[in-house]
Amino acid sequence: MAIRGGSNGTFWTQSPARDPKRAYRFRVQFGDSGNLWYAKSATKPSISITESSHQYLNHTSYWPAKTEWNEVDITLVDPVEPDLSGDLISTIQEAGFRIPGGTTNPSDFSTPSKKGFVDATGIIVIEQIDEEGNSLEKWTLWHAWVKEVTFGELNYGSEDLTEVMVKFRYDWAQFDSETVANAFTV
Repeated sequence: MAIRGGSNGTFWTQSPARDPKRAYRFRVQFGDSGNLWYAKSATKPSISITESSHQYLNHTSYWPAKTEWNEVDITLVDPVEPDLSGDLISTIQEAGFRIPGGTTNPSDFSTPSKKGFVDATGIIVIEQIDEEGNSLEKWTLWHAWVKEVTFGELNYGSEDLTEVMVKFRYDWAQFDSETVANAFTV
């Protein structure tokens, strides 16, 4: 495995030239929305690699098989302006889903399409930044679509802000950083 650093033994004895990556330094963009100031948390893309096996007599050999990108969850605070819940409902409608209004007619129901969601949502970008706001790593989710929206929880015993969680499914992620450009474009 080609992991650089760590071999010179100076971690504990010398101050690093730069801060390590911090979990609270990030930005999120949906399409051309600009940075969403109300993004509270985001999971970075992750990859699962399945395995295949072959058995010969009493021995089994394993090797990597298919690669799959796992879902990404982004939690946002639901501000009054912009109205995040309303914007998400509009995005789902732009993708092709019609919310039936008091009807039982089956033709009033519709299912959104992947292309409709990709067009309505745009490209999703999760960017980790340094203390000065410079990009350290950038994850671009290609062909992302909204798989699930949870509009939060209401509770008389809490003074917390209302949150909305959006789960995205995507075909692949592109990783860019200072040292690696387009590392993962599958």
